[in-house]
Amino acid sequence: MSLIIGIDVGGSTTKIVGVKKDGTGHVIITPQHVRANDPVTATYGAFGKFTDDNNLSISDITRVMMTGVGSSYIKKDLYGLESHRLEEFTGIGRGGLYLSGLDEALVVSMGTGTALVHATRDGKMKYVGGTGVGGGTLLGLSRLLLNLEDIDHLAEFAKDGEIGNIDLRIKDITAPDMLGALHRDLTASNFGGVSDVATKSDVALGIMNMVFEAVAMVSVFAARAAGVKSIVLTGNVTRLGFCKEKFEQLNDMGYGVRFIIPEHSQYATVIGTALAGFDREYGGSDK
Repeated sequence: MSLIIGIDVGGSTTKIVGVKKDGTGHVIITPQHVRANDPVTATYGAFGKFTDDNNLSISDITRVMMTGVGSSYIKKDLYGLESHRLEEFTGIGRGGLYLSGLDEALVVSMGTGTALVHATRDGKMKYVGGTGVGGGTLLGLSRLLLNLEDIDHLAEFAKDGEIGNIDLRIKDITAPDMLGALHRDLTASNFGGVSDVATKSDVALGIMNMVFEAVAMVSVFAARAAGVKSIVLTGNVTRLGFCKEKFEQLNDMGYGVRFIIPEHSQYATVIGTALAGFDREYGGSDK
């Protein structure tokens, strides 16, 4: 039985997963992450923790697949195992399709910034653009405006927020009988309706709402240009409750696309990277 280890070496977080293939298909083994600023330390630390937690030995592993900005610092095969590096966009696309069960989609990776990949089941992964708005924007604005250093703290504050004290919405500036096809809750201007009584919670909600709406609209335009109707959302911020609620709300706004956040969405890239290890071009025997 082939066991492929995937490692996504990010700037501050490194993710690792195992994928094996049995008679029923691919099986995902315990996605994990570790935090370390040094990519070499993070890679070896993640590998050691993963193998120990899952009672694995080196002989159990067929090969290692690596991606991410920090993977370039790993100059040799990991512990003597056959090791390959994968372009990150391929991992994003492949992971998004696998987790969603779709044959074609726009896969959106929301990390520090946001990358958009048009992915198809035949292995064609096309990077179609992106935006600098993403998780880094959430953290940066929360530090500047709220003195918060943790995205989970930002999300906690946002739970009690009232978006009407921050944003200007269509219903705030348009008579009900003039709305036409526009949804009354669409945002006309992020932070365009800031109230004198806006609280810290209101600002936290406004920050999150602005970032996710910006990502949503870029994704909608890219999906339309690619001729696809399914948008798969992946990356660390997709685990936030507000993210899931926001995109469920946007599904009802009449954009003509469907936003999907699959299980293990925050690990999509590393799962896709591991899956690529079964391809013939990386020494695998099947897909």
